[in-house]
Amino acid sequence: MDERRRAKRLKKEFEVVITIVSGAKDIPKEKIIYNLSVDISAYGAKVRANIFLPVNTLLRIGFNLEELHQNLETMGKVKWITILYDDEAYEAGVEFVNTPNEAISKIEEYVNWKINQYTLKSESVSI
Repeated sequence: MDERRRAKRLKKEFEVVITIVSGAKDIPKEKIIYNLSVDISAYGAKVRANIFLPVNTLLRIGFNLEELHQNLETMGKVKWITILYDDEAYEAGVEFVNTPNEAISKIEEYVNWKINQYTLKSESVSI
């Protein structure tokens, strides 16, 4: 299968705070903490949630680039959703939208930095 992604993805889990901006009428509009799971890139992320986030739901996502001690906020749109456990856990693919270039650059730098760290650790272990 050919890789179609525009940017490198980092497989890492950490907390993000999501606020639902618009979407279905029956989903909450307050802030909810999720795990940013499996991967993140400068253009999107996969998140785990305990509520169903319909496709095209608009989200405000805040997260911390831990080692850089930076908090970033971006807007995202749900592109797909998968049920992990019936009515208990979901995974959603979120594309970042209307994100300032500065935020995209910071995320991209962080992802590349972490991938390089993992690569260097792997190389030093295999020597």
